[in-house]
Amino acid sequence: MVSQATIETRPATLPGTEEIRKSWSRIAAGYDEFITPTHTWLGEEGLRRAGLRPGMRFLDVAAGSGALSIPAARLGARVLATDLSPQMLARLEARARKEGLAVETRVMDGHDLELEDGIFDLAGSQFGVMLFPDMPRGVRELARVTKPGGRVLMNVFGDPRKVEFFGFFIAALRAAAPSFEGPPMNPPPLPFQLQDPEALRSELAKAGLKDIRVETVSEKLECSSGTALWDWLLHSNPIVGAILGELNLAPSKLGVVSATLERMVRSRAGAGGTAVLTAPINIGVGTK
Repeated sequence: MVSQATIETRPATLPGTEEIRKSWSRIAAGYDEFITPTHTWLGEEGLRRAGLRPGMRFLDVAAGSGALSIPAARLGARVLATDLSPQMLARLEARARKEGLAVETRVMDGHDLELEDGIFDLAGSQFGVMLFPDMPRGVRELARVTKPGGRVLMNVFGDPRKVEFFGFFIAALRAAAPSFEGPPMNPPPLPFQLQDPEALRSELAKAGLKDIRVETVSEKLECSSGTALWDWLLHSNPIVGAILGELNLAPSKLGVVSATLERMVRSRAGAGGTAVLTAPINIGVGTK
C-alpha cells in the first residue's frame, strides 16, 4: 500500500498522459501481433545480464504486451507489469494465460509509480522509459522502487544512424516526398534520447545506482517482404503514425512508399528470401 505521505509529495501527473495512453492503446493489437514477438529474445538477454532468478520480485514499467514480463515469468520471477494502456496489458495477460504463467498487471504511469519504495529485487523497462517525456524521472522511479542491493535494467535503442528499419522507413518516405528531411535529430526523437551508451550510464548514475554496466548488442529483424516491414513499422510506435499524419501523403504517394520498401527489402534479402535488418541496442544494468 502507498503511504499518504508518499502521495502528498508526488508531483502532479505530467500533461499529455491521456493522449499518450490513447495513442498506445490504438496500436495495441498490432503491437502485440508484430512487435512483441520480435523483442522477446532481447527481454531474455537483458534479464540474464541483470541476474534475474526464480522467486525474485520483478517490476516491468511500460510493459507493452510482455516482451520483458513474459520472459521474466518464464524464469520463475514474481512479475508485476505496469503500463499506461489497459489494452496493452490485456494483450499481455492473454499471452501469460496461453503459457500458464502468473503475471500481475496494473495500469500505471511510470513517471509516478503508485508503489512503495524499495520493494523489488529487479525493476526494468524495455523500450518503455526511454520514450518518456520526462525520461530521467522514469529512471528515478525505477530506482526508487528497487530494494537496496537490487538492480535496475534498461533496454534502449542505440545510434539511429545504425537502426536499419528506421533508415529504410526514412528512405521510403523521401522517395514519396523528396523534401522530407526526416524527424529533427537535435534533440533526437524520444526513442533515441538514450542512444549514446554514456547517456544511459549517466542517467542510471544520476538515479543513485552504482556498479553500472552498459553493453551494446545487435538486434536482428527478419522481414519476408516490404509489406511485412510496413506492418511492423506502423505498429511499432505512435511516432510513425504521427509522421505520416504530418506528411498527409496521397494514396499514390503511399504506393510509392510501399513499392520502395518492397524494393529495399528484396534487395537486402537477395537469394535467401528474407531480409535481416540490424539495430544497436544498449543494455544498461545498475545496482542500488
